[in-house]
Amino acid sequence: MVRIPLALALCAGLLAAAPSHAQPVEVAPLAAPDAFSVAGRDTGLAPTLWRGTSTETLRAVLPLVAAKPLSPAAVQLARRVLATGAPGPDGAADPALLGLRVQALLALGDVEAASAILQRAAGLERNPELARAAAESALLAGDDARACALADGLATGRDETYWLRLRAFCQAAAGQTAQAQLTFDLAQAQARDAAYGRLMAARLGAGAPGAASLRNGLDYALSRSLGLDLTRATASPAVAAAQAGGAPAAPAWDLEALGGGVAELAAVIAAGQPVPDGGVTALVAAAGEADAKSRARLQSQALLVAALKPQLSPADRTRLAAFTLAEGKAPAGRSLALHDAARRQLAGETALLALWTAADAGAGGPGAADRARIARALAEAGLEADARAFVLEGLAALK
Repeated sequence: MVRIPLALALCAGLLAAAPSHAQPVEVAPLAAPDAFSVAGRDTGLAPTLWRGTSTETLRAVLPLVAAKPLSPAAVQLARRVLATGAPGPDGAADPALLGLRVQALLALGDVEAASAILQRAAGLERNPELARAAAESALLAGDDARACALADGLATGRDETYWLRLRAFCQAAAGQTAQAQLTFDLAQAQARDAAYGRLMAARLGAGAPGAASLRNGLDYALSRSLGLDLTRATASPAVAAAQAGGAPAAPAWDLEALGGGVAELAAVIAAGQPVPDGGVTALVAAAGEADAKSRARLQSQALLVAALKPQLSPADRTRLAAFTLAEGKAPAGRSLALHDAARRQLAGETALLALWTAADAGAGGPGAADRARIARALAEAGLEADARAFVLEGLAALK
């Protein structure tokens, strides 16, 4: 008689009791990453950044950020929110939005973040906006072959001006002079561009190239291919970042020239410390009593510093209400939307609305009234570091 160990007997019993067929396993397909889920770099911002944000606001603001000059504080804010990897709002799976995001990062000089995002992007050939961002990134990195492959593989939008210009450059690089000349003529007929026209004509052997142009990746590639002196040309933020390498540096402001109590408060703000009640009260009181010559500057300074105080004393509120500073230039509707987004702590939408006003203001940044509203809204929405940057930038401009 063969004795079976108890453990083996138990296993056999369990196997005998098991169903004769395996149960089917349901596999749910993973959703494709949306336009904002992939991170460009670690920014320290929460994964709830885009919660509640309107995609229509994204579509309105991202092209402005890519096309218009911004002040250093606004550039820093835009880089932070656009490089953050966080689930996007409803409707953010559109590849065109990803293209706008990357194009904005390139225009802001955050080439590293743009490249990191593009490495995870799929279907470049199916969307001209996304493909253009990838082509510019490749040209900035000196990978002309990659940019030309994107131009050749593009399925839609091939006749848009940018792609005609890039294909002319690629055809010339491949020795296809006749084809390049024809494509170049088509591009110039569609939208004449003096700088590109001068460089491309020289690439085809028809005239002197003149000075280098560093407006974008394509001009950069053309200027490199012609052996031009790149040190004499003014580089766009994207080209400058590509030349320098590394992550963009944080802005800095000269606050020593402010003098007196304002300089002390600015140092506290720059250090990330709470703004002291007594300092705000003294500054607001001094601004309210200032003579006509210094009134506007002191009231602007007091308004900016007070924007970082979540709760003001009754006396400070009364003095601020009597200030005679001019109203800001932002439309009333946008200011109301900014206030509402901040009140609901919608960090992404608050940042976008602030950037909308900053883009309208230009490289010098918003005036004191709009800037104070932006700083208060950013702080309320949880973007404290960016709120402080807007205040410091404004104070430095008022010295």
